[in-house]
Amino acid sequence: MQLLSFKSLLATAAALACAAVSAQEQVVKIGHSGPLSGPNTFAGRDNDNGVRLAIEELNARKISVGGKTLKFELVSEDDQCDAKTGVAVAQKFVDSGVRYVMGPYCSGVTIPASRVYDNGGTLVSTVGTNPKITQSGYKNLFRIVASDVQAGASMAAYAANVLKAKKVGVIDDRTAFGQGLADEFAKEAQKLGMTVAGREFTNDKATDFMAILTTFKAKQPEAIFYGGYAPQAAPMARQMKQLGVRAKLLGGDTLCSPEMGKLGGDAVNDVVYCAYAGMLMDSDAGAKAFQEKFAKRFGQNPDVYSPFYYDQVINIGEAMQKSGSIDPAKVGAYIHQNAHKGVMGEYAYDDKGNRIKAPVVVMTFEGGKAKPLASY
Repeated sequence: MQLLSFKSLLATAAALACAAVSAQEQVVKIGHSGPLSGPNTFAGRDNDNGVRLAIEELNARKISVGGKTLKFELVSEDDQCDAKTGVAVAQKFVDSGVRYVMGPYCSGVTIPASRVYDNGGTLVSTVGTNPKITQSGYKNLFRIVASDVQAGASMAAYAANVLKAKKVGVIDDRTAFGQGLADEFAKEAQKLGMTVAGREFTNDKATDFMAILTTFKAKQPEAIFYGGYAPQAAPMARQMKQLGVRAKLLGGDTLCSPEMGKLGGDAVNDVVYCAYAGMLMDSDAGAKAFQEKFAKRFGQNPDVYSPFYYDQVINIGEAMQKSGSIDPAKVGAYIHQNAHKGVMGEYAYDDKGNRIKAPVVVMTFEGGKAKPLASY
């Protein structure tokens, strides 16, 4: 009996100790909505790692708000870059009390899901680039990269002023991201005096572009702009080489992914040009340090967007500390009013949640790896 009583006392003491610790902690869930399956899995998992690395660092800092130490927890969901799935993920996050969400990755998911998040009082930080995303007036929605307007215009300027293109073709994958980006490129190309020789369409599951490319080969544009993702752009570059299409293949920052070199081989070298919405890793000490830290933690270099996800999670954590609150409304107001210096430059937002002066770098490929050419 005495032994049982002693064990009981130990159990009670342990339970009280745990209760005391939990009373001094405040759990903050950070959701991540992205493609964790399908052709863009590489991007979704990279973004997930960016969020994870930031959460680990914030937890190590032991940030205190209201006398309690914040304990950040990552909750990831696969939205498959599908609008219906993404809306269901958004509702799941809202219903389970997740008030901070990183993503979605795809504009076509972000546009419908953002209404659910806004109704649920959730702060959203997306890399969706379609201009429509921030035109709905949601107060706590932030675009953490350059928009299609910035990226498309930068690529058009490079095509006109550096590549000296007079005639361009335009292809998009009919997604909100791809079509929006292609629209902005075409609009700016015409402003700069270039002729848009044709506008063709595909989809984000396609692998055969021979018919489209044969059409453009006959029109002989100096450049073809593709609004879409790397899993389609890489085989497109291969098929351009097979057909003897001499045009350059241009695109947004999704084409700056290392996946282009992996999937496209030598067909991408000095042919693919992309507008990367960020700073150059090797030319900035802070960005290079992040790259090394990321590689050490995950065994691979970061892809396109993980540095932005990392920056914004750190921004959110510091905003909680400085505002003295974990309320998304107060944290969002603080982020709107105060700039944050991160790996990918300064994060300052306009009243619609667009990032002000987001850096854009035009890159090409050499030896299967992206190489910087010009900054905008």
